[in-house]
Amino acid sequence: MTTYLGPDEAAALVRPVDSFGIPLGPGHPTGVLHALGARDDWEDLTISGALLTDFYEVLGRPGVRFLSGFFGPVERLMRDQGGAIEFVPADFRRFAPALEQMRPRVMATAVARPDADGWCSLSLHAGASIDELHRAGADPDRVLMAEVGVGYPVTMGYGEDRHRLHLDEIDVLVESDREPFLLTDPPPTDDDRAIADLAARFVTDGCTVQTGIGGVPSMIVSILADGPVGDLGIHSEMFTTALMQLHRAGKVTNRKGIYDGVSVTTFAAGTRELYDWLDGNEEVRFLPVHLVNSPDIISRNRRMVSINGALAVDLAGQAVADTLGGRQFSGIGGHEDFVASSGLELEDRSLLCLRSSTAVDGKRVSRIQSRFPAGTVITTPRHQLDVVITEYGVAELRGGTVRERARALAAIAHPEFRDQLLADAETIPAD
Repeated sequence: MTTYLGPDEAAALVRPVDSFGIPLGPGHPTGVLHALGARDDWEDLTISGALLTDFYEVLGRPGVRFLSGFFGPVERLMRDQGGAIEFVPADFRRFAPALEQMRPRVMATAVARPDADGWCSLSLHAGASIDELHRAGADPDRVLMAEVGVGYPVTMGYGEDRHRLHLDEIDVLVESDREPFLLTDPPPTDDDRAIADLAARFVTDGCTVQTGIGGVPSMIVSILADGPVGDLGIHSEMFTTALMQLHRAGKVTNRKGIYDGVSVTTFAAGTRELYDWLDGNEEVRFLPVHLVNSPDIISRNRRMVSINGALAVDLAGQAVADTLGGRQFSGIGGHEDFVASSGLELEDRSLLCLRSSTAVDGKRVSRIQSRFPAGTVITTPRHQLDVVITEYGVAELRGGTVRERARALAAIAHPEFRDQLLADAETIPAD
């Protein structure tokens, strides 16, 4: 039987020695998390999740540690301030077995308000937690909490994956005044626009696209929305405000060859306008991440074009996308799944976009490097890269020799570093 509680009452059900599992950012039960911070009796509380979207006092309390599968700005700041924030290396699909292994006594997630039949849509997040939510609900020794906030859209699954929980399995339904996390992309820079112009040329009629977060992906989608290209499909780990605009422009038909007729995603983050548009919208379906990020399923899409970012690339074609200066910056997420699976057929393309340089302590530093320093943590190995794009051009790596790839990468570096990189490319052994 479901018990209806407020956030403070629900937080009181968590023991001083306990384990507490939550989904990735947009699925966080934010009211309960804030209520946990009002307590100071923690002895050994482990919270497992990813991509914090707010500052929670509980994570700074003695006796509490947070195991994160994906760092965002909040994790980085709390770590730097001495919080017990630890990174769990795993791609998004592997969050599920890691959560099953941990088996948190309490599982909690955000949901939309129950419908007349008692079903609560999982709203903005399917991800890797759905099976563990169901397992917690079926186990009398565990607790399943579902938090109903304000303005969470009702979204839909596909086929047997219904993307919802029923009141019969929910132990505690939490009434909260919290609203969904809002995300607005930063305005694109001139460099972003230059990269986007080059990247958009790879998307032609009939392609299926995947995009991430940020100014470059949003700019690419804006170019596509305003341009002549159409008959597009969407198969993307994250559904963004920009992808909504592509729908509204009439460019999406979703004749992909798999999950035809619908855009496929595993979580959404964006503006209030996006969430209102998603509410009851059958054009977008939320599926567990083991399906959305499955290399087999990704590769079955018609003319798949994935668009991702990186922090740095070396002349061997190795990419660093989740660490910076030897410290965790973000996470693996679905990066490698889409980079690796979007080039298995000749007409598929995998685009990796990055600015050619960045500033460190007021000094310009090249993002394209001859060799990464010893100990650098590689996100994506060299054999998976297809196309690398900076504001200075395009390096097409597929089918090239070791030295040809190095030359192509050096040629799109910032002019301040290009000559040296071109010279370094010639010293790379051809075999």
